[in-house]
Amino acid sequence: MAEKYDAIVVGAGPAGIFASLEMCLAGLNVLLLDKGKEIDKRVCPLQKKGDRCRLCRPCHLVSGFGGAGAFSDGKLTLSPRVGGHLEELIGFKQSELLIDYVDKIYLDFGAPHRVYGEAENLEEQEGRARAVGLKLNPSRLRHMGSDVGRQVLSRMREHLGSRIKIVLEQTVKDLVVKDGAIAAVMTEDGERLACEHLILAPGREGSEWLTEQSRQLQLEVKSNPVDIGVRVEIPMEIMEEFTSTLYEPKLEYFSRSFDDRVRTFCVCPGGEVIMESTGGADPVITTNGFSYSEPKTRNTNFALLVSTSFTEPFRDSIAYGKSLARLANLLGGGVLVQRFGDLMKGHRSTQARLRNNPMKPSLEAATPGDLSFALPFRYLQGIIEMIYALDGLMPGVALPSTLLYGAEVKFYSSRLKLSRCMETGVKNMFAAGDGAGVSRGLVQASASGVLAGREVLRRMGKGSSTPGY
Repeated sequence: MAEKYDAIVVGAGPAGIFASLEMCLAGLNVLLLDKGKEIDKRVCPLQKKGDRCRLCRPCHLVSGFGGAGAFSDGKLTLSPRVGGHLEELIGFKQSELLIDYVDKIYLDFGAPHRVYGEAENLEEQEGRARAVGLKLNPSRLRHMGSDVGRQVLSRMREHLGSRIKIVLEQTVKDLVVKDGAIAAVMTEDGERLACEHLILAPGREGSEWLTEQSRQLQLEVKSNPVDIGVRVEIPMEIMEEFTSTLYEPKLEYFSRSFDDRVRTFCVCPGGEVIMESTGGADPVITTNGFSYSEPKTRNTNFALLVSTSFTEPFRDSIAYGKSLARLANLLGGGVLVQRFGDLMKGHRSTQARLRNNPMKPSLEAATPGDLSFALPFRYLQGIIEMIYALDGLMPGVALPSTLLYGAEVKFYSSRLKLSRCMETGVKNMFAAGDGAGVSRGLVQASASGVLAGREVLRRMGKGSSTPGY
């Protein structure tokens, strides 16, 4: 008779890891699955400067132990109001307590103690932002950096290794439901893995798969907004006043032309722009950014994203975002890069213009081109307005030499209807993290995994198994 697990966790990103940390000392038979590789084997060919994205399947940057967070900037945002929807599920106070709990675990595994966003001049900075039409949203934040973040995740991997079963490079294809309750998962190679409880935490990379599974099971889902834009690269000094106190200045703007919300996202001081392949079986190449615990370049990069909500009959924000990313891929064989000055003059950037640019692109594999052929006018107009507003706050953002990379698309999955303990409409099947549309960052993804793990423990008659919390 085949083995039956007390719990199977699908996805070894922050949500799956923290669900596993909750359960790992309770004596449960737990299996953690992920289609990617071990954290120390996740090597992107693009780390060789100037190479092209090879569309690795799965992409080493977004799949494997640690999830996309292993190659992220390693920001731990310590506010319920930033990075997800936990507050809507469990309330502000409970979200605060849970985030504090998650933060302590990160600290125990080696996250740095410094917290940004507590400077005395925040009110003065907020006032200056308002004067140029921007809203500054200060938030307490720890910054691990990609290097320290991977060390933290490696320690979590070591901690879990002897306590639960971890199987990597294994793809879950289908879910088996019997009499309204989860019964098993089917792997891509046809293996049936039976379980009493299932926690689905496939991350942003698995969001399309989870949406399709939800539709097959007739679960209630709601389309999240789609965020589309560019990644901006500027000299580090231009934003240093704000990054030195906030690390990630979260700024938002409503465009005069269309009243669309435009926001900064994933600010990476001293970091690098990267490509990543995402989208499962039908991948596209998009931009992202990361930085280390200490600056490695003299540039700062950040995303400018335009948020758009659609109405019926539109349902598939993932397909829409992929179609725009695919346009950039078609024009440039991957990611496009354009000087801001060229965009404003209606010129396509060229290799010659980039060679003469005062600031060199950190992503050498990007193709010089014209973003106006890839992004709709509405998005570009909002981005241009935001760049000029930022220039009023931080002179130099709108220099002709500023570099814009595209497209940057955030594929937030359709948001599943979940209970307070993260249970779906299928009994004993839970969903957590970015892939379920619950979170948009490391901390709330981790916290949602904790909630799911705790509920499994409760139903198995066990208490919380993480010592010291």
